[in-house]
Parts: sequence; C-alpha cells; structure tokens
Amino acid sequence: MSGWLGIEGKTIIVTGGSSGIGKAVVEALLENDAHVVLADLHEPEQELYDKAKDNQLVFVSTNVTERSSVVNLVNETKKQFGTIDVIVNNAGINIPRLLIDPKEENSKFELSDVTFDKIVSINQKGVFLCSQIAGREMVKAGKGVIVNMVSESGLEGSEGQSAYAATKAAIYSFTRSWAKELGKYNVRVVGLAPGILEKTGLRTPAYEEALAYTRGITVEQLRQGYTNKSIPLRRDGKLKEVADLVAFLSSDRASYITGTTYTIAGGKTRG
Repeated sequence: MSGWLGIEGKTIIVTGGSSGIGKAVVEALLENDAHVVLADLHEPEQELYDKAKDNQLVFVSTNVTERSSVVNLVNETKKQFGTIDVIVNNAGINIPRLLIDPKEENSKFELSDVTFDKIVSINQKGVFLCSQIAGREMVKAGKGVIVNMVSESGLEGSEGQSAYAATKAAIYSFTRSWAKELGKYNVRVVGLAPGILEKTGLRTPAYEEALAYTRGITVEQLRQGYTNKSIPLRRDGKLKEVADLVAFLSSDRASYITGTTYTIAGGKTRG
C-alpha cells in the first residue's frame, strides 16, 4: 500500500491529530511511511508514538486560531524535516446550539456570541491561518497539497448545528477558491466531507445531550438514529476509511484532483 501511494518521506502536517479523525489520519500516514507533524493543543497518547519509526512523528503544541502559533508550527516543521508537502486542516469543534430556544430565552442551548465566535475562530479562521502560512511555503517550493476536512452539513445544513454547518460551508468555498488561486503554483486544494462515523471520545455525553435537546428527542433516540435508512450501506463509517481517503488525496496518485470536495458518507442522502 505504501509503495502504491508513494508518500514515503513526504512531510505532512495534521491539525487536531491527537484524537478522532485526526488520530486515524496520523496512523494511516505513519503506516505509509510519511513524516508526520501532529499539531494539537493536547499531546497524543504514547500508543501513537509507538506506531512511529524513529523521528517519523513530531508533536507541536498549536492553537490554530493564533497566527503566531501557526507560524511556530510551520517553522518547527521546516526545522525538523526541511519542507512541507501537505497540510491536513482537520482541527475543528462542534457545539450544538439552537438559533432560538422557545422554551427559555438565552438558555444554555441557545447560540451565544461566545459560542459562535469560538466555532468560527477554530473551524474557519483556523483553516485560513494554517492554509495561508503553510501554503506560502508550498508556493515557494512550487508544489504542495492542502486537504480540508469539511462536512456534509456544510451543504445540507443541520438542525441544532447551524454555526458548525455554516463554517463547513465556508470551507467548501475556501477549497474551490484557493484551488483557483494556487493551481498555477502547482498547489492542489481538496476537501473531504465525512458523514456519520463510528463513535469516538469526541462524541461526549454533553455533546449528545445538547444535540438531542436541539432536536427535541432523547439521547437514546439520537443514538438510534445515527445509522438509519438514509445510509444505503446501513452502517456508520470507519475512521480509517476517512483516513485512507486523506492519504490518497495527499499523494501524487491524486495529482489531477483539486478544487473539489469528496463526500464519504456511505451514500447518505435526505431522501
């Protein structure tokens, strides 16, 4: 597999790589002998380091919402590996909230300025900063790939998750626009939009409580609805399935793919 993809020795930054989809992406890239720089606020568990060869995985504490922190990430990557071939913009946050809670004005489940700003800052501004600062190095080198983690909610909308969905809609547009700007420099910009995936530690009780409330159902009903008739394959997606697509899009096997976002959701539709 590693020989077919040809990403051995490539330097790939993965934001939000300590858990969830990001962790799976890091694992897939390590399996394919890439050099990985894991950018996160929290250092990964030892098991991830154990899967890496000597000097293959580097952790850089990073706040994607702060320009100085992202500049440090890029500088540390260049110091360690000399180049940046790919950045995977995976870091994100989802806090379910209603636009209006008819039961209680200004309730904890109603979208506030603080929550709105936090979601936009991480999901949208963070992608902008990482893409600009890492992308500048790619333009200088005359090659590179920016991989954006989007969401099907960015096109369909999502009840109780409007702020999150709106930021993901922005990433669809970033992907298309930046591909048009950077193509002349041999820099590709691609996206992938996962659907419903297997449960991770990020699907916390607090998250499920909030999402269930915004949809007027119980947590038990919410869990039952994760996989339903709207998914033709009748199952949740696996994190590794998303990670494998990231690895492919990062490789030269995808060298003529740019400006588009792939949905990886088991055929899920609304009808």
